[in-house]
Amino acid sequence: MFFKFLDASTKGLLVVASVLGFLLSFVVVADVIGRVAFDSPLKGTPEMVSSAIVIICYLMCAYAIRTGGMIEVDAFSQHYPPKLKVAMTLFSCGLAILLFGIILWGSWEGFLHAVESGEYEGEGALRVPMWPVRLSVVLGSLLAMLSYIELAIRQIQAARRGEVLATGVSH
Repeated sequence: MFFKFLDASTKGLLVVASVLGFLLSFVVVADVIGRVAFDSPLKGTPEMVSSAIVIICYLMCAYAIRTGGMIEVDAFSQHYPPKLKVAMTLFSCGLAILLFGIILWGSWEGFLHAVESGEYEGEGALRVPMWPVRLSVVLGSLLAMLSYIELAIRQIQAARRGEVLATGVSH
């Protein structure tokens, strides 16, 4: 039941990130048109774009993990025996859980500080609040960790049946 909630959450955040990316394209086009046609760029575009890119990446990360959208280079691993493939998958899941755990742990205080202090980026006409960016890092890291935990659980279950899960897209 928890993994169904995780699945629905990651799909919902994918939609939010996609809409944000779509809206961001209008901001960039308006900035370019303003620069070229009116010699007046849209104020705050660099701040909005840099913040939006971080938000989009972290909100989409867990969905990519859950759907096998992470890149898997299989030049060597395709020749591994099944037990070694399982061990390597579990090892990589463990490293990913550790990585996103460290990001989560390191980002939590920054998020709290951004909320409490009203941290923003930019000066003058447009000040972009940083708490949504920091929240997306915290939330995205937490969901990525949980997704890798689920992937490890599914790999262990598949290994008991003598199978190996495909964990990414081969390129």
